[in-house]
Amino acid sequence: MRALVTGAAGFIGSNLVDRLLADGHQVIGVDNFWTGDPSNLEWALEQGNSSGRRFTLVKADIQAPELTDIVAGACPHVVYHLAARTEHDAVAPDPLLDARNNVLGTINVLEACREAGVRRIVYATSGDSRYGDDPVSSHAAAKLSGELYLRAYTEMYGFAPICLALSNVYGPRQRPHGVAALITILASAMVTGRPYVVNRDHADAHDFVYVGDVVDAFVRAAHAPIDTVGTYDISGSTQITATDIHHAIATVLDDAASTGATGEENRELSEKKIDVNTEYTLGWKPRVGLARGIRHTVDWLCTTLEPGYATTDVIAAGA
Repeated sequence: MRALVTGAAGFIGSNLVDRLLADGHQVIGVDNFWTGDPSNLEWALEQGNSSGRRFTLVKADIQAPELTDIVAGACPHVVYHLAARTEHDAVAPDPLLDARNNVLGTINVLEACREAGVRRIVYATSGDSRYGDDPVSSHAAAKLSGELYLRAYTEMYGFAPICLALSNVYGPRQRPHGVAALITILASAMVTGRPYVVNRDHADAHDFVYVGDVVDAFVRAAHAPIDTVGTYDISGSTQITATDIHHAIATVLDDAASTGATGEENRELSEKKIDVNTEYTLGWKPRVGLARGIRHTVDWLCTTLEPGYATTDVIAAGA
């Protein structure tokens, strides 16, 4: 299978590229490296061409006119559209920038797919930043607009899109920015010995899903029957507070008496009902639990971060 991945150098995109190459597929990665990190693709670039596997990396913006030629030249069986400006890429909301990148950029991707005859598009949309179909930020509104355009292209041109509404994704290669990266932010501080405080008064529980499980959902979506379309919830199986995360990381590090403090005991994690439609249609459900996912994340951080490493966010866990 030939797959084209937009946002290939990003957190989720690069993990997807690695999985596709490991599965023996040919992959064309597209990224403008605005927020994507080239080092995320080191394995793909060094090892992706071995044993008959092929990886091509193209530096391009999804808004650029040449995207049409890139997609046509790649002739992919599926396009994974992950390139986007996330709500954590800036310190302040920017609706115009969200619209340019996440709406106009997506339309440009769809037009390129239409001209190249690509029907199957797997689109990363927002899950945790909207309630039902009501967006709660300009980023969520832009991503929802992308879903609506995909529906329109389905009616007009026979597209077969699958939209994956992602919850808070965590794991190796995640940048420590924003609430979605709470696990990475806190783990970074604990790994490097940076002082932090977990807000014990903030009891809000959030949903987190490990990046490996998310990648598996993308792979399954691409192989779903061509008449399978729609939006599917990709989320974890438990609701987790900042205190839960702190205890889980401390357990992995065997450091219950670390420099941070919560003043709370462990609590039993509450189970979250998985979307039956997602499990039935895509055959997907989260398989990596919090403890194992955090261990993978901490292992990656231990090989990546140096003592004194500073995240861009103060650890106001649960904010």
